[in-house]
Amino acid sequence: MQFVPLFNRIFEQSIVDYHKTDNVDQPINNPYELKSIEYYLYLKNWIDTVQWHLEDIIRDPDIDPVAALALKRRIDKSNQDRTDLVELIDSYFLDTFKDVRVAPDATINTESPAWAVDRLSILHLKIYHMKQETLRAGTDEAHRTQAQNKLNVLEEQLKDLSGSIEQLLADIAAGRKKMRVYKQMKMYNDPELNPVLYGTAK
Repeated sequence: MQFVPLFNRIFEQSIVDYHKTDNVDQPINNPYELKSIEYYLYLKNWIDTVQWHLEDIIRDPDIDPVAALALKRRIDKSNQDRTDLVELIDSYFLDTFKDVRVAPDATINTESPAWAVDRLSILHLKIYHMKQETLRAGTDEAHRTQAQNKLNVLEEQLKDLSGSIEQLLADIAAGRKKMRVYKQMKMYNDPELNPVLYGTAK
């Protein structure tokens, strides 16, 4: 199975669907079967897309401080949701490759497949928004040229990253690489691990 064309297609679909209304509060309408890998990929990119726009909103210099705090907490929750979803997608890969006979000299990649897919999702967002900058009305030729140059680099990165992920998954399927997944163990949202939340901050 060629995984990466599926990833790229679903990420592009999610971004286009979001921008039909371009509203961070719009409900998701995930078109894929619940708990399928396609469902999780669409959800992953949707979360990324909403967070992209929340990060834009919170940088408004005139934002109300109370609203900014609420947004910051929403972004924190989004980051936790993203992490949980990446780990779930890695579980899919672990299950997919569970019967692979791993070579004795198999090596471990610097990141798990799902964390590479996370970077792919964000890269699609960069490409979409940089492309908008090449088309934005009211900008001068210098702005459009600069945006196009950056877009060219991003599209080259997409080709490289897509190929690297496909190669990683092929290596895992062939037993040349072994999957080793470490939980992120984020501490800031955990009332047992964040000293501010458990009340012992100094």
